[in-house]
Amino acid sequence: MNMKIMSKVICAMLLAVMMISCVSTVVFAIPQPSSIEADTSVSSDTIEDAGKKIVGILQTVGVVLSVVILTVIGIKYMMGSAEEKAEYKKTFMPYIIGAALIFAASVFAQVAYDFFNNI
Repeated sequence: MNMKIMSKVICAMLLAVMMISCVSTVVFAIPQPSSIEADTSVSSDTIEDAGKKIVGILQTVGVVLSVVILTVIGIKYMMGSAEEKAEYKKTFMPYIIGAALIFAASVFAQVAYDFFNNI
């Protein structure tokens, strides 16, 4: 195998191993049955907390997916020919805009929440 191709494969594999080892996961604890109490009231705080959890989960999934997709595009770019590299360069700008929106989604949501909460 060509040394240049071999070095690209090794770099891609190291990048994949580093990415997998750096991903942290959320651990959900199981409550003890004696600590569970019935609560029949639903308050706005409960709905707000549920909304925050849903937004947090969606943002986490979006960030992980954007990193994985960037890694795949980067590896394809490194391994591609000149024509393929030109095609991948075209996909970078929409990807960057989408990733920036995913990363900034929590800021937009917080600004909208504060605006409507103060009205």
